[in-house]
Amino acid sequence: MKHTIKILIFILIFVILTIFFSPSFSKVSIDNIAVVVAMGIDTDYDTQSNIKVSFQFTDASSVSESGSTENSPSILKTVSASSISSAINLMNTFIDKEITLSHCKLIVFSEEIAKGNIANDICTLINNTQVRPSTNIVVSNCTAQEYIENSKPLFEPLISKYYEVFVSSSQYTGYTVNAEIGDFFDKMVCNACEPYAILGSPSKNIGMAVFKDGSLVGELNAIETLSFMCISNDVKGFQISVPNPNVENEYIDVYLTPSKKPKIKVSLVNGSPYVTLDCKFSGKIMSMEKNANYLDSKALTDVSDACDKYLEYIFSEYLYKTSKDFKSDISGIGKYAKKLFATSDSFEAFDWRDSFSDCFFDVSVKSNVKSASLISNS
Repeated sequence: MKHTIKILIFILIFVILTIFFSPSFSKVSIDNIAVVVAMGIDTDYDTQSNIKVSFQFTDASSVSESGSTENSPSILKTVSASSISSAINLMNTFIDKEITLSHCKLIVFSEEIAKGNIANDICTLINNTQVRPSTNIVVSNCTAQEYIENSKPLFEPLISKYYEVFVSSSQYTGYTVNAEIGDFFDKMVCNACEPYAILGSPSKNIGMAVFKDGSLVGELNAIETLSFMCISNDVKGFQISVPNPNVENEYIDVYLTPSKKPKIKVSLVNGSPYVTLDCKFSGKIMSMEKNANYLDSKALTDVSDACDKYLEYIFSEYLYKTSKDFKSDISGIGKYAKKLFATSDSFEAFDWRDSFSDCFFDVSVKSNVKSASLISNS
């Protein structure tokens, strides 16, 4: 009798599991879900206080287990509401499926919204358990709705999929950043650094948006962003054009890779922060004038010196721009300054966020350009 009962229980469990994990059961669940792959937040000019939130949806059945949305058709829907959470709830009443943000890869803020204070919006999104910390944050120079509508990647059907590849490749160009909402929130509540976002437009995504106290305070171009990436040790390689030390009004293309992690030291001189930055790179010449023999050691030394001079200049310009103009420590130099103080309370009393604008920077770069070739007229 006991043996028969055990067999019946086993059969019952098997039947339940078979039904639960069957394709038809999963299909019913998927058919009831509306997958959001990108969101945009704009000012609603038709009202005095509302925001306009755009949702880019894709077919849930086309989303793979890894979260990929390859070859997925998409639609864009917009709703006006008093907050992001209200917009999500309101959109749920407009469609006959339940919205899920678990596959949202991109959240876009218009410049106008970003220049206000998006701290509450970031907190709302972070507290939503469906929003992944790895979701990218973008500030667009047009409306967020226009950005999502008009961004047409050549080889990807969805802008969200494009960003997966685009952000990954940034570490080999240095012209943009990987800005994730989880990291944005962590820096927003930190007393030793400030957050940043990707700077985007429908035609290009180069540069970065600089924040302070939750508000957009400035933008950095491609070269300034490259400086940030190098100082933050977030770039694996990049190409620059430096003046040819042997030929006037000509430039040489050099590909550089960091040979050591940047060394940053902070001291206090007469109560003001004094920051020393030491960076080292190795590289190779990618192009040069014809008949130039850069196999010669002195010629390579001249090119290395030209790289040093150029990088010291752009790094210094970047550091003074973010400290004096923006007063925003996006490079996280405050984390090194924090080591000067015995307690967290003493560092808090020093008020690094205000003191950062008083920084003096001493930048040193050493490049070692080794490989080159001979280009002839033949």
